[in-house]
Amino acid sequence: MSSRQWVMLTLAFVLSTILVTATESSLFAADAKPVFRAGAATSNITPPLGEAIVGGWRPIPARNIHDELHARCLVLDDGQTKIAFVICDNVGIPVEVFDLAKEQVEASTGVPGSHVLMASTHTHSATTARGPSKVVRETELTDYQKFLAHRISDGVRRAIAQLEPARIGWGKIDEPSEVFNRRWHVNNASLLANPFGGIDQVRMNPPRGSDALDRPAGPTDPEVSFLSVQSLEGRPIALLANYSLHYVGGVRSGDVSADYFGYFAKFIAKKLGADEQETPFVGILSNGTSGDVNNINFSQPRSKKYKSYEKMQEVAEKVASRVHEAHQKIEFHDWVPVAAAEKRLPLKVRKPTAEMIEHFATVMEKERKNPPKRQSREAIYADRIEKVINAPDEVHVPLQAFRIGDLGIAAIPFETFAETGLEIKDRAPFGQNFTIELANGSYGYLPTPGQHRLGGYETWLGSNYVEKEATTKIVATLLDLFQTLQLDNGTEK
Repeated sequence: MSSRQWVMLTLAFVLSTILVTATESSLFAADAKPVFRAGAATSNITPPLGEAIVGGWRPIPARNIHDELHARCLVLDDGQTKIAFVICDNVGIPVEVFDLAKEQVEASTGVPGSHVLMASTHTHSATTARGPSKVVRETELTDYQKFLAHRISDGVRRAIAQLEPARIGWGKIDEPSEVFNRRWHVNNASLLANPFGGIDQVRMNPPRGSDALDRPAGPTDPEVSFLSVQSLEGRPIALLANYSLHYVGGVRSGDVSADYFGYFAKFIAKKLGADEQETPFVGILSNGTSGDVNNINFSQPRSKKYKSYEKMQEVAEKVASRVHEAHQKIEFHDWVPVAAAEKRLPLKVRKPTAEMIEHFATVMEKERKNPPKRQSREAIYADRIEKVINAPDEVHVPLQAFRIGDLGIAAIPFETFAETGLEIKDRAPFGQNFTIELANGSYGYLPTPGQHRLGGYETWLGSNYVEKEATTKIVATLLDLFQTLQLDNGTEK
């Protein structure tokens, strides 16, 4: 054999070896199963003292930090798609702040904003991140709003840095003892007057144990839904729960606190044995559809006087205990698909009628002549009506749907009524579903058309800002998004 033939034979052998190796590698890659990963982190969003706490009718300055506020972050990755959840200790964060945070997340990580759910817990003892209007888009953010956006995006980046192979499971359990509808039919007309000079059919937060009480105006949702992720060795990474209960309250005046949402995070960590592990566990409680629900049993007189922070700890302990009970029975999966879809839905903005404007002009003229010791409810709504007069005719509200295996999660940027959450749970296509409210924005209350007809605080213009059919449009849009996710994953039922 000549030297030239030897070289050609050797070259052919080398090329065939490379081809076989490449083929085997590609076949191995095709056969390799995707790896499911999860990562979690917290980011401190505590504001400086002196900022305004806006949980009550009248803002007061923050004078003390009882417990630090956080953005609690969870990132899930199925090997092809990443999704993220960020739950913030705040009463309500506007879309502009969340949009800025999402832009920062996408620029630094590549995760699109459509795949990141950011929401407020609605604690009433956090300082405001809101601007002067819920429907007029802000063009210049405050220092705290900018700080908040950066801290939120930092939290997502840190959670991504913690990604590791993981297992995931989800479950649900009822805790009915702490949820009561706060809107009541009453038989005393003096309890039904509204600041617009009219009479409603229902009253928010009526006198407890009063003979005037007839019946609640709507349902409650007692279900606690949750998803849990752990390392392949069983170390808890994070748990995201959802409960349709407004804040609990009972804080000292001027205190900043995460309310029962913060206590839940601590209690569930301890119950899972994750409170002292080297890699920090992240417990998260999101607010479900609680726009008309709190933990006051109005049918009974007050039976106990609670110390500051005592009641919220009691509620958090109950919810954490129920989640821990159900957690022991859930099935963990080594891999599930994750997906997200988003749509900005146009909604008409409600505007005051000529009669409203005339009514409040008369109210304010009387108060100028005879100033009250404290700003009246009518004056508060006169100010809100004035701000909405020049608001845009339409807003585009962000709606999101997420799929995690056979779990569906909806995101609505309003304080949403319980019956809407129940409808979504009933009609969504997955085995388990829940809704996170005040997600990706804060546009006020979202009563159903039927609740609008009853009136009451949550339906007043200045509490609610969008068209009365908004709920119907929002539910239909979310169900369409869920259907898209179901088809995209090739597992239509």
